[in-house]
Amino acid sequence: MTLLWAVQVHPSARLDALFATAAHLTGLLAGYGVLVLLFLMARVPAVEHGVGADRLARWHAFGGRHVLLLCFGHALFALLGYAVHSGLDVLSAARDLLGYPALAAAAVATALLVCVGVTSARAVRGRVSHETWRGVHLLVYLAAALGFVHQLAGPDLGPVAWFWALAHTVVAVLLLWYRGVVPVRQALRHALRVLEVRDEGPGVVSVVMYGAHLAELRAEAGQFLRWRFLQRRLWHTALPFSLSAPVRGNTLRITVKALGGHTRRIRRLRPGTRVLATGPFGALTAARRTRPRVLLIAGGVGIAPMRALFETLPGGPGDITLLYRARAEEHLVLRAELEAIAAGRQARLHYLLGPSDAAGGHLPAVAGGDPLALRALADLVPGLAEHDVYLCGPPAMGAATRAALLRAGVPGGRIHSECFSA
Repeated sequence: MTLLWAVQVHPSARLDALFATAAHLTGLLAGYGVLVLLFLMARVPAVEHGVGADRLARWHAFGGRHVLLLCFGHALFALLGYAVHSGLDVLSAARDLLGYPALAAAAVATALLVCVGVTSARAVRGRVSHETWRGVHLLVYLAAALGFVHQLAGPDLGPVAWFWALAHTVVAVLLLWYRGVVPVRQALRHALRVLEVRDEGPGVVSVVMYGAHLAELRAEAGQFLRWRFLQRRLWHTALPFSLSAPVRGNTLRITVKALGGHTRRIRRLRPGTRVLATGPFGALTAARRTRPRVLLIAGGVGIAPMRALFETLPGGPGDITLLYRARAEEHLVLRAELEAIAAGRQARLHYLLGPSDAAGGHLPAVAGGDPLALRALADLVPGLAEHDVYLCGPPAMGAATRAALLRAGVPGGRIHSECFSA
């Protein structure tokens, strides 16, 4: 974008021209940034599988903040440039500019992006429901459309206009295909329905679904799909849940903890309920493995993808170790399955039980909120630094455990985790 701007710019020392030039550059960068954000939201399988959902989410959040700053910069430079050129004060210049339809559209687009940014801020995100956050987030599409109208009415882009139109067309097609056509096609092809809802522990259930041609999904252990259950008060929201077991014949299974209104309603799903599933997504799979020995670390309901990997990752006796962190014994879910897998393939399985201040024995030392301290990890897993590590659990646990693993000498490239709660 900067190169395209540099080709078109006409140098001038006049103050209004300098402001206009800065407005042109920040506008181009903001428009390009919105396109990148939309591309990251398009759920292109090659990107999701190759990059990973957690990294895409971080890029999206990082990019969103900078796009907002560029939009504000563009508006400010354009306003100052017009005020200097016309000899008006800033308020009068703003009133004049908003009289142009394309500029009014740009102002509305910026306001919509601000709404999205506010609801995504860490201080606000935890206080709004996922449904509200998601609904507001969809305003990005409208903001992008209004921004494109503004761009078309802006300065003549010359040959750049063809590139700009092509880029918008490509992103629009990707969004329509992967977020519209593909989900509908998958729904018709696989005809998923709820078979059973099974209690697994306090606030945790497994949902077993059946359908047709499920092998065509090519869903791997460690991956997740976005699920929409076509039942009252559930149909309007799609949420990501990992497979908690490999695909078997015509059945799929997820394991869900009640953390909000939507997940609590999943416990009341009726057998026969139609299910729309999009995916699979995520890169927390066997393809990331680089070492013969693997350590799986799960916290809470993070056991779901780890249980599937525990069963399917290739390895001989002692090559696979699973550490499962839970507050108490009754919070261990899928326990019988885990123990059967461990016995059948001679894998290691350790339960780390206790409140956050537990210590002693095989319990983790949790100074400063670290649920899996360095000493506990080293005692439980000999040769820790030679393992690939797969990690899934609450964010605080994940951050503390990752820090302990790095201190233990595990390279960051061999610590594999994903967070797709957003």
